[in-house]
Amino acid sequence: MDAPEILILADLPTAQAEAASRFARAAREAVAARGLFSVALAGGNTPRGTYELLRGADIPWAATHVFFGDERSVPPEHPDSNYGMARQALLRHVPVPEAQVHRMRAEAPDPEAAADQYAAEIRALLGEDPHFDLVMLGLGPEAHTASLFPGSPALSERARWVLSYMVDEAHGRRMTMTPPILSAARLAMFLVAGADKAAAVEQVLRGPHEPERYPAQAVRAPGLWILDRPAAAGLQAATP
Repeated sequence: MDAPEILILADLPTAQAEAASRFARAAREAVAARGLFSVALAGGNTPRGTYELLRGADIPWAATHVFFGDERSVPPEHPDSNYGMARQALLRHVPVPEAQVHRMRAEAPDPEAAADQYAAEIRALLGEDPHFDLVMLGLGPEAHTASLFPGSPALSERARWVLSYMVDEAHGRRMTMTPPILSAARLAMFLVAGADKAAAVEQVLRGPHEPERYPAQAVRAPGLWILDRPAAAGLQAATP
């Protein structure tokens, strides 16, 4: 795997703006090349500003299909819903067809069947060898990404593209894309901000390859890391 591109920017708003620019570029290039832009969005607070900026971006929304990298086991109107955040920040403000927004139904009574159904939605659009044009990802202080946590059984998954499983009492049940499909993306864009992420960033990018401890290392797609200066502090300290 080629070394990822790493951009260190002054602060979170600047990083969010760069992520929005890269998103829009990826969308236009994908539609020009293949007639379709497929993206998996990230949840959490960090990408919210990026999504708000995308409202005014030059993006071929009619040819865009929106998926999600992971979701909590909550209904879409719940404040912890990744879909709910993306809808409020972006999706209800842009002309992406509703049928082209693919929500993870992680709150379903049979979440494992819902995970299989989500994989079927991916297969219906992208085929048996799916390559998302862009997956947006974040990073937790313990180096988790999507809902791939240290020691997670999802980290050893080699066949299924989507899993639903109990993480622990703190994180609850999650639905997540797995390393095989995340690693098949044409671009994995990590947007990371804050000093509390600096140690995780350094371990993922500069440490030994131990994805069981540092799950973001399990994503082997071509990578773009957009960091604010506090999140990059460990990398900068290691630079001669």
